[in-house]
Amino acid sequence: QVQLVESGGGSVRTGGSLSVSCAASGRTFSSYAMGWFRQAPGKEREFVATISWNGAYIDYADSVKGRFTIARDNAKNTMYLQMNALKPEDTAVYYCAEGLSATPVRGIPPETQFASWGQGTQVTVSS
Repeated sequence: QVQLVESGGGSVRTGGSLSVSCAASGRTFSSYAMGWFRQAPGKEREFVATISWNGAYIDYADSVKGRFTIARDNAKNTMYLQMNALKPEDTAVYYCAEGLSATPVRGIPPETQFASWGQGTQVTVSS
């Protein structure tokens, strides 16, 4: 069983930057894809970004392409999400998740490819 702990959320004004991290323990972090999802108040959880076990495959939601960057450090069992040019619509609780396989499968709904979730970290962007 993997344990995932997010950190680094906070509050920022429109156009600002934040970085969130996800520390994993309890399973071989380097063997699995990882992902970021978010859930805004009153909305369903949505996919943000995913990265394969070795970083060779990366995908983003259209809403964050060009602004967010996902990365991982397998030596530190940690995944990151750098968020730049933040907008009020980026306000949400951000969750990290561990994949069911080493590389996500394109064309399959991202949320169905992840099984373990962290507790989330709040990101608030004010105008």
